[in-house]
Amino acid sequence: MEPRQQYVETAPGIRLWTERRGAPDAPALLLVMGAQASGLGWPDALVDALAARHQVIRYDHRDTGRSTTTFDQNPYPVTDLARDAVAVLDGLGVERAHLVGMSLGGMLTQLVLADHPERVLSATLIGTCALSEAPYVTLDGTEVPVGELPGIAPEVLEMWSRPVEDTGLEAELDRRVEHWRVLNGGQLDVDDACFRELERRIIAHTGTHIASTAHARADDSHMLRTDELADTKVPTLVLAAPAEPVFPPPHPHHLAQVIGGGATHVVEIPGMGHALPPAVQGPLAKAILTHTESARHDGSQVTAADSPTP
Repeated sequence: MEPRQQYVETAPGIRLWTERRGAPDAPALLLVMGAQASGLGWPDALVDALAARHQVIRYDHRDTGRSTTTFDQNPYPVTDLARDAVAVLDGLGVERAHLVGMSLGGMLTQLVLADHPERVLSATLIGTCALSEAPYVTLDGTEVPVGELPGIAPEVLEMWSRPVEDTGLEAELDRRVEHWRVLNGGQLDVDDACFRELERRIIAHTGTHIASTAHARADDSHMLRTDELADTKVPTLVLAAPAEPVFPPPHPHHLAQVIGGGATHVVEIPGMGHALPPAVQGPLAKAILTHTESARHDGSQVTAADSPTP
């Protein structure tokens, strides 16, 4: 079945590009990408694997891809991006959906989970941190304040600190490939050609190779949802990445502790970092589909292949 593209107005003057794959009558699954990232950041092979059982929706955040570019004229807070996710469901006539969020998209998924749990069939969180002030509790009972959890790897911070200048298409592709190489972590081989082709498609889709910085400049206040996340009953899966350089362990297990009163489960994807290379796409799809199937049947969380709390 051919992908179905549609623009959805999520706020006055804001139109977001959306794409749906899979049977229209299958349970909806909304993919929420990270900061500065087009919906095409979800690789086609992963989308197609999920579309075998779901109507999979991916979309461009505002100021990415083919969606409205607005930040420089009308700055908005990060929380508006979460409202956009709900508005995409509204615009496509979807009452409830499984949500899968990566990086900033994982934070947006938590906001939807906290503020609109009635719209969420299940949640899957990848490469993100908890929007909670509750401490992390180690196996021996020690409480670790959120501010003392491991931070972003120095090599990532160094790359993010560099100014992004327009030096032409090929130089921008070089920069993006290097970015993915760093984010991929040190456990899996990096296929430069794969990431280069992905970014070339994203640039063609967007119509420009000039990278947006809107989300990095957006106000990120008023995002904590400590009590709401603790109270949620929505089945939630956290996918842990052992090579994660942005939100390294034990962030996934902290998420599992603070969402749903500790009932959320963690499944580790071997070798994964903060990227979606081909090697992790099969395990990702399997874990997500197992989780959504479990939620569809009885609302229970995933129990198979749970990784132990460190």
